[in-house]
Amino acid sequence: MTRPLPRGGTFLLASIAGTAIANNYTIQPELTAVAADLGVPLAVIGLVPTAALTGCMAGFALLLPLTDHLAPHRLVGAQLTALAAALALAAAAPGAGVLLAAYLLIGATASVAAQASNIAGRHAPTGRRGTGVATVAAGMSAGILLGRLAGGALTGVLGWRGMLLVFAALALLGAIAAAALLPRQRPHSDRGYRAALATLPPLLRQFPELRRAVAMGGLWYFAFNLIWVALALALAQPPHSLSPGAIGLYSLAGLLGFAALPLTGRLADRYAPATVRTACVLAAAAGTALLATGLDSPPVTAFGLAVFDAGCFAAQAANQSRIIALAPARSGSLSSVYLVLYFTSGAVGTAVTAPLLNTLGWQGIGLTATTALLLAAALGSRSPAGR
Repeated sequence: MTRPLPRGGTFLLASIAGTAIANNYTIQPELTAVAADLGVPLAVIGLVPTAALTGCMAGFALLLPLTDHLAPHRLVGAQLTALAAALALAAAAPGAGVLLAAYLLIGATASVAAQASNIAGRHAPTGRRGTGVATVAAGMSAGILLGRLAGGALTGVLGWRGMLLVFAALALLGAIAAAALLPRQRPHSDRGYRAALATLPPLLRQFPELRRAVAMGGLWYFAFNLIWVALALALAQPPHSLSPGAIGLYSLAGLLGFAALPLTGRLADRYAPATVRTACVLAAAAGTALLATGLDSPPVTAFGLAVFDAGCFAAQAANQSRIIALAPARSGSLSSVYLVLYFTSGAVGTAVTAPLLNTLGWQGIGLTATTALLLAAALGSRSPAGR
């Protein structure tokens, strides 16, 4: 029997998830300063976010399944310690090569955020899985939304190297707390780690609902990246011609998505997760339909983004809760398959944004995203009853 988390354990996991995943974003506002400091072209340092994303996807594929094999206190503590070491390496980097290698490691170890979500769902009390997953998802969302802001503020005071050392210290504090407070129970598994990796691809064939979750999540994450990347490009061009700072303020609209997550968790515990995620995707589609009307009114744009983000974040929390429920003992492997394909869909959305924006314009981007979300909702409505 899986033991529940100690009092405050879910909030500890949410804090760990937020501070860990933020490391993929904290350096992004300072890439120009980093390039100047290291004496290399900006195009080279511009590969840092790509290295972090590549490492993160590798972490989802190779490290997330470890939640099915190692005790939470040991796994999370060790991975946060490795994250701190990678951040210290990045802070001491003498050149671009070391920095890029460090960010591959940072991205991989920052995948502990997904492990935290999985652990929260697996060790949640009966009838509280959705709430646990949503709480950790809220922490991750806060890290994603505020990572750039915190990184920029700390860099202004301490420099980019000092900023990285602050986040290394936070990772070490998290490691100490995880080792002391998280469950010491090792999950029961009937297969070794290597065998578990070999069984990842067949999971899609074995679990039809996993295929549905992957298809739905891939569609809304494709739309999510399409909207946000196109928004930055469109607002920087005439007739808007906004500064990067002004464009960045629109990210604050995502705070509604952060605020909606606890409610989503309670709804997922009370109603079928499939019903909740379908409703959330339809809300996101309503937001994109509003955005497709144009970007001439900042209040309308901000409201559309808020509804869109809230729908996507909430659907993701409900989807992950459903995936964990499919087979709690194998939830790390199931989540690994889901997140690798989920982020792949997001990468595709990012890659096609500029060509689509040039061809279809902003309205075309909005309609494309709305279509993807409506397809996701249609898939959700076909879920068997009770799912």
